[in-house]
Amino acid sequence: MPFDHNDHYHRLLLRNLPSPTPPEGPGRSRTVLDIGCGTGRFARLLAARGYEVDALDPSAEVIAKARELGGGPRFRQADVTEEALPEAHYDAVTCLASLHHMPFATVTRLRDALAPGGTLLVLGCYAGTTWWDLVASPANAVARVTVYAAERLRGGYEPPLKPPVRQPDMRLPEIRAEAARLLPGSSVRQLLFWRYLLTYRKPEGTEGN
Repeated sequence: MPFDHNDHYHRLLLRNLPSPTPPEGPGRSRTVLDIGCGTGRFARLLAARGYEVDALDPSAEVIAKARELGGGPRFRQADVTEEALPEAHYDAVTCLASLHHMPFATVTRLRDALAPGGTLLVLGCYAGTTWWDLVASPANAVARVTVYAAERLRGGYEPPLKPPVRQPDMRLPEIRAEAARLLPGSSVRQLLFWRYLLTYRKPEGTEGN
């Protein structure tokens, strides 16, 4: 069914990003690196709001589809665990439901790609079941049926490309502990639909880590 847990949190992510145009730089757009962009839905949303977007995904198939759809981002097939990222460059780095496909310590590469004062947002997946997930299950069922019915009535439902599936292997307490160790000052907030939001803002006046 077409209800997408990641899409559900796009507005939350946008609220946590800096404005597209910095007040001190008229005519300049803030830069965003979107990791694991898939077919580029969130990357296009960022570009439509005025951000300059680099979007990476290791899958040739989904990057081909993202380029076909266009919309402004610079789409590139790349594995962020091996790719040389520009240091202290991006105003924001986003990573939606893809961190569990790579070592958690990859967040240090994303941190180092942030310009001083930049923001890292990870919408992640966690292993295990919490009491919050008991609330998520019926809400998830209702949302999926509602969205599916609306799409069918509009005649616009098209099955999406299936991304690689990998079950997360870190529970929330482990994620919080590793985030605190690798990204001092970060926060990890549990969300509905088996997701968490990791937020980190790089201190001003710092380069690298």
